[in-house]
Amino acid sequence: MLKIENLTKYYGDKAAVKDLNLSIAPGEIYGFIGHNGAGKTTTLKSIAGILKFDSGDIYVDGHSVKADPIACKKVMAYIPDNPDLYEYMSGIRFLNFVADVYGVDAARRGELIQRYGDALELTDSLAQNISEYSHGMKQKLAIISALIHEPKLILMDEPFVGLDPVASHTVKRLMREMCDDGGAIFFSTHVLEVAEKLCDKVAIIKNGELIRSGTMEEVRGDESLESVFLELQE
Repeated sequence: MLKIENLTKYYGDKAAVKDLNLSIAPGEIYGFIGHNGAGKTTTLKSIAGILKFDSGDIYVDGHSVKADPIACKKVMAYIPDNPDLYEYMSGIRFLNFVADVYGVDAARRGELIQRYGDALELTDSLAQNISEYSHGMKQKLAIISALIHEPKLILMDEPFVGLDPVASHTVKRLMREMCDDGGAIFFSTHVLEVAEKLCDKVAIIKNGELIRSGTMEEVRGDESLESVFLELQE
């Protein structure tokens, strides 16, 4: 579903990501872990087509981000760590705007907006302007907007920030359901306990370089993920 080949991205003379190789198969929830400035957000934005990169290539569902970015964007969604939404719109107008962009028909979008709005307890607030939303409500709206066009791949940058425990539990369930249906999720997180319980695979990045990746058992061995992460950051 996602294949990253020799991804390298520089900011001036500094390499934010160096020769990164990673593959994510359908059905996998893949966690991306690293300290602040390690290259996580740069990688996610490169996959999403927001950042141009200096060398390598990225393939989403077989399509090159460089050669065919529109085909890639049709089958994926990106949720940033701080959702930048159109605050003059109401929640429902924003969701319909996203559904229009992706060509989701009226009946299907109505069904999915209802399903995810109810699941995240946002349905009753969709008539409000987004400017009136709390950070957590904006995060929920961004998650719903990512799900309503039924992407094959979702990229998430710290998706649980600002969510209460109930909403976090619901999002984890929706993530698992999506992947059980053949989708894939690649997400960054600082909450190692969440990664340990939720992810099928995990990758640890340090100073732009991948230092360990694989199944949770392969990465952590007999230790906790936190212990392994701290050891690798020394």
